[in-house]
Amino acid sequence: MSEDKESQMDIIMEYFKSHPKKDIPHPEVVDWVTAEYKHRTGKVFRDPDRAIRKLSQEGYLIKVKKGVYKYDPYAVTHKELEDFTPAQKKAIMERDGYKCVICGRGIKDGVELQVDHIRPKDLGGTNSIENGETLCAQHNIQKKNYKQTESGKRYFIRLYEAAKANGDKELQKFCAQILEVYEKNGVNGHIVWKK
Repeated sequence: MSEDKESQMDIIMEYFKSHPKKDIPHPEVVDWVTAEYKHRTGKVFRDPDRAIRKLSQEGYLIKVKKGVYKYDPYAVTHKELEDFTPAQKKAIMERDGYKCVICGRGIKDGVELQVDHIRPKDLGGTNSIENGETLCAQHNIQKKNYKQTESGKRYFIRLYEAAKANGDKELQKFCAQILEVYEKNGVNGHIVWKK
């Protein structure tokens, strides 16, 4: 990592560390960080949004919700505690009957089982047994991809509503076909599409 990148990350962390355990909206951090970096170096801080996301992905910040992050000193100094121990994994699999909680398949079906966080680590999920679930490898991968499908579904719902409001029947039909595929396959059912 270049010296510039390191100092940029340091400035972001400096701000969060001065406000421990506080939910901080993205714009508040970005405004301070870009001004402070310019003041200290005379240079422009390019893409502070990406740097904040990277710090979250690496476990230094907790993503509270979209556009809101916080720094928890305990979580950062005990990052190793976020992973399940072998004993916890065993307890979670026993509780779930050694079967995927989504499809019900297990080792006797020739399926690889994995223990996953219900609330992801990068969103502050802990390594408690209550926050663990047994998933087959296929559903664990699908779960990781659901974030992208959630964004897609929300986009097509907004586009459908806009087409409906503007009387654009062709675009409305197109969006409806895509949203019906989501519903037919049971993807992101928690996001409601009102036809």
